[in-house]
Amino acid sequence: MKALMFGWEFPPHILGGLGTASYGLTKGMWECGNMDITFVIPKPFGDEDKSFAKIIGASQTPIAWRDVSREYVESRIGNVMNPDEYFRLRDHIYADFNYMRTNDLGCIEFSGRYPDNLLEEINNYSICAGVIARTEEFDVIHSHDWLTYPAGIHAKQVTGKPLVIHVHATDFDRSRGNVNPTVYNIERDGMLHADHIITVSNLTRNTVIDKYGIDPAKVTTVHNAVTPLSEELLNVNPPRAKEKVVTFLGRITMQKGPEYFVEAAARVLKNNHNVRFVMAGSGDMMDKMITLAAERGIADRFHFPGFQKGKQVYEMLKASDVYVMPSV
Repeated sequence: MKALMFGWEFPPHILGGLGTASYGLTKGMWECGNMDITFVIPKPFGDEDKSFAKIIGASQTPIAWRDVSREYVESRIGNVMNPDEYFRLRDHIYADFNYMRTNDLGCIEFSGRYPDNLLEEINNYSICAGVIARTEEFDVIHSHDWLTYPAGIHAKQVTGKPLVIHVHATDFDRSRGNVNPTVYNIERDGMLHADHIITVSNLTRNTVIDKYGIDPAKVTTVHNAVTPLSEELLNVNPPRAKEKVVTFLGRITMQKGPEYFVEAAARVLKNNHNVRFVMAGSGDMMDKMITLAAERGIADRFHFPGFQKGKQVYEMLKASDVYVMPSV
């Protein structure tokens, strides 16, 4: 079976759990055998693991014709994409997109992150998906999270191939019920167009059914798996602090409940000052948490080391006495 998979991030360049989950799921599917996967992301960097999936970048997918030589394409994007792939995609441009802002290769630039113009990038990504879907051979479309649902819908409309969407979270989770109507509509549109929906928990499945009005027969829970750690990561040996260390490690955003961690720290430190608290990660609530720690008078016992990746994550966990994830 051949799958055309749409994602928003892919290791080693990740911003949260979505990239890690996409990587593990894709590799796991490939290891089952008889599975050929093309994984599309907005902006590859060239150092992604391509041993089990073909990587296509929307930022290297031409949507406007440019008369360029193979040598020029090689010099521009050769570290990310084979020039032959570029020309193969160029043969499947399906409309005149010259009115759009494109670069010298006729491609749209993507941030590879979650920029302020995220909705614009989601729309642009779906335009690129039309070129890719017309070029690639596949049996099924698989879209990860709401960011890629429009791309999956476009690919389905172009080819008639079945669409499976993977719901890693809904906006009800991310916003604690204060749902963004634009995001909600994108999510529901993806669910209505999908031939089947995969959710990562029964809680999420119930949200999809109850909040989005989706037929239960169309929704299946597939729990995220785990990968055994390598000996190197199991045996990391970071320096240990003299005090006890309590750690939060994750996105510092509403969904993860970071303020509960700060408030709990303040209560603990009233009774035991021999504790250090670490809030590792990044997110839109980081400044608020720094301010809250200062307001509670515990800033001298609180650390914000920023986003951690790779080996840093395991060193931080190993150096901790307690790990807390107050996710809501």
